[in-house]
Amino acid sequence: MNFDLPDAITDYLQELDAFIEDAIRPLELQDDNQRFFDHRREWARTDFERGGLPRPEWEALLAEARRRADRAGHLRFPLPREYGGQDGSHLAMTAIREHLAARGLGLHNDLQNEHSIVANNPFVLLFRDFGTHAQQQAFIHGMLDEHLHLAFGLTEPDHGSDATHMETAAVPEARDGVDGWRIDGEKMWTTGMHLATHCVVFARTHGNAGDASGITAFIVPADAPGVVIEEYLWTFNMPTDHPRVSFTDVWVPDDAILGAAGDGLAVAQHVVHENRIRQAASSLGAAQYCINESVTYARRRKPFGQALAKNQAIQFPLVELATEAEMLRLLIRQTAWQMDTMPKLEIERRFSDRVAMCNYRANRLCCEAADRAMQVFGALGYSRHQPFEHIYRHHRRYRITEGSEEIQIRKVAGYLFGYTGPGKWRDADATVE
Repeated sequence: MNFDLPDAITDYLQELDAFIEDAIRPLELQDDNQRFFDHRREWARTDFERGGLPRPEWEALLAEARRRADRAGHLRFPLPREYGGQDGSHLAMTAIREHLAARGLGLHNDLQNEHSIVANNPFVLLFRDFGTHAQQQAFIHGMLDEHLHLAFGLTEPDHGSDATHMETAAVPEARDGVDGWRIDGEKMWTTGMHLATHCVVFARTHGNAGDASGITAFIVPADAPGVVIEEYLWTFNMPTDHPRVSFTDVWVPDDAILGAAGDGLAVAQHVVHENRIRQAASSLGAAQYCINESVTYARRRKPFGQALAKNQAIQFPLVELATEAEMLRLLIRQTAWQMDTMPKLEIERRFSDRVAMCNYRANRLCCEAADRAMQVFGALGYSRHQPFEHIYRHHRRYRITEGSEEIQIRKVAGYLFGYTGPGKWRDADATVE
């Protein structure tokens, strides 16, 4: 067995490094753009007088970096070639996401707002696989060119991880002779709504609370009458673009349905495995950055006349973190490689537990590594003059979002004990003799 990354991937990582140094790093250094990454970063990025939203100049800088990456052929790397991508594999994307995060904070990769010179673009795949031809024509290239922006309205104030008890409802209603739907309800954490031209809103159209079926995805114009941004929720890591949004007597025509009526949860979960394995790789990369920086600092810092690195109290915790990082790297890459060998539905059936393992452990590792780096660096590590507090505050969110770690552990338990997955027992109450 060969556990080395293919040459095509390692060569591409070098190509990305060269692009960063040639096109992205100079942009980061000009016009005091370092304020977005040094100790001033939270202040520079956040418009505290405008609800805590990202400052326009911060978002403009990110957009320029993406334009440069797109012109160079990197931004759309994981997408199909028909959309300007390179059909990037799961394995390649995990290697790329880890590599970029391991470089530390910078304009090349700032996951606070899912920015990267190699983008994820999950909505493109949603429209490719669920959209009608008209929807694909109207939205896909608009999203890629960034003159259309979509938000995602799934989570509700009283229903976080459980979307099946959704209270947002849509009922059939014709207006001006056109068949359509009236939507009423409220959504939380509707990320990016301040820029969105549309929001994919999930609403129950039939069935009972708790049913997995009967929920439908609707493409709702963000400026439709009855759509109101009620507040922006300030978070552990600012700025915020996560509002609570109400939908009151909002009407859309029948052709606003994305996918099949009643199968909205399939739309919502369509790219969950791709997102989770890539997020795991990003958290692993950020954790590795914290470990590497801690080791370097411990060798350089010499209190009481000798390097910190000589103390076992410094060595042992970093050894534990480095060991888990190595084990996770193997698991993430093996899982990604296996995902590349099978169709999407087969991934859900056979490897959902492996993706969950990768994700929850990597997100937790990143928080532990950032916390340890703060401790090794001492008061300087606690300050904003080092990036560790930012890394901790940002990656702490991923232990909750994209499926909380408890939800993912439950997924693993379902596979382990045979309640779901390929080893599902016919009799869930059967006991082993």
